[in-house]
Amino acid sequence: MKAGRLFEAVKDEANRADPYPLYARLRETPVSRQDDGTYVVSTHAAITSLLHDPRISSETLPPSERPRTGNPLSDWIVNPVKDHLTNTHRPFIFRDPPDHDRLRMAVMGQFTHQRVHAMRGRSHDLVADLLDKQSDATSLDLVCDVAYPLPVTVICEMLGVPPEDEPQFHGWATQLASALEPDNLGNREARAKNITTFDEISTYMRGLIKEKRRHPQDDMLSGMSGGSGKDGGAGMGEVDLIATAILLLVAGHETTVNLIANSMLALVRHPDILARLAYEPGLAPRLVEEMLRYDPPVHFRTRKALSAIDIAGTTIPEGADIVLLLASGNRDPAVFRDPHRFDPDRPDIRHFGFGGGLHYCAGAPLARFEAEAALVALAQRLVHPRLIDDPPPYRSGAALRGPMHLRLAIDGVAPRR
Repeated sequence: MKAGRLFEAVKDEANRADPYPLYARLRETPVSRQDDGTYVVSTHAAITSLLHDPRISSETLPPSERPRTGNPLSDWIVNPVKDHLTNTHRPFIFRDPPDHDRLRMAVMGQFTHQRVHAMRGRSHDLVADLLDKQSDATSLDLVCDVAYPLPVTVICEMLGVPPEDEPQFHGWATQLASALEPDNLGNREARAKNITTFDEISTYMRGLIKEKRRHPQDDMLSGMSGGSGKDGGAGMGEVDLIATAILLLVAGHETTVNLIANSMLALVRHPDILARLAYEPGLAPRLVEEMLRYDPPVHFRTRKALSAIDIAGTTIPEGADIVLLLASGNRDPAVFRDPHRFDPDRPDIRHFGFGGGLHYCAGAPLARFEAEAALVALAQRLVHPRLIDDPPPYRSGAALRGPMHLRLAIDGVAPRR
């Protein structure tokens, strides 16, 4: 295959189950120009350099452009105002400093030690409850039965989102997560669908925030809303508050679903490590770090060059689209010995599982202990789990990569310890 078409192959669903051979070919040229003008960065050193380079921008979303309705008031006044607000108040993962720093600081102020610590124990209880529901099962779908309900419950409780609203926002979250896929950025139909979805979830969040200001509770939305006042009590205006709340809800569970599902897939394929985890639960933190390297939930992120950048023998021109191929860097043999081996005893795991630089994942501590709780319980309580489909069916996205379903045959579920 021509080198300039390799990233197209990465995005092809036919390669979703195992894109790593393509990544190995891309690493032969650390920064490669693809036929569409995109520059793909694939080695650990080059990715590390650009993650900390102020000459690249995270403001990669195309301008919002709501579809024409035929109503002059909507087309010439209402929707242009909405487009302007959307364009100038993106979620902070799509913002550069100083706006990014201000919004991130407001969010991190709500990730208090008390809240995060409380959810650690809660995660163990939630996983135990989920497995208790499968006590008579001879098979289960790891994604639907554990990997999705655990993180979505955790983030709902932390934010203060009513859990009974989960069916309502499930579809919204899935749709908005597709905004990370490069092909959707230039697809008018996909962009229109994302805009409609964003408007719907914004209306929902606006109502929820209004209720939090009326009746504040000990949750993150109440804290960011401030009970009253236009700045939300956290240094952000109303539109930024809504965009941030949506980001936390979506990002707070979408990536963790993949982390848990990818981890269990690897463990069932490595039954010796699965058995070891069952009798050595203290292995869990190291195992999760290795999983974040070996098969992370986010495989790449996009950026844009603010000026010309000379790197790894290539000049990325100003304005060029850049793909940081994080999962490729995680298996760079220049950094990791035997990089394709799943080894929880691996020392010094400098992975990109949570990104890096300014945009390092704000919810990393949550994702880590949710995955640890899930994997230990699964290792200890599932009796002889084995894959029904190998490889399993994958979600369509290449950026957020994980199984759509992970069906396991089991000989039962042991009682909780």
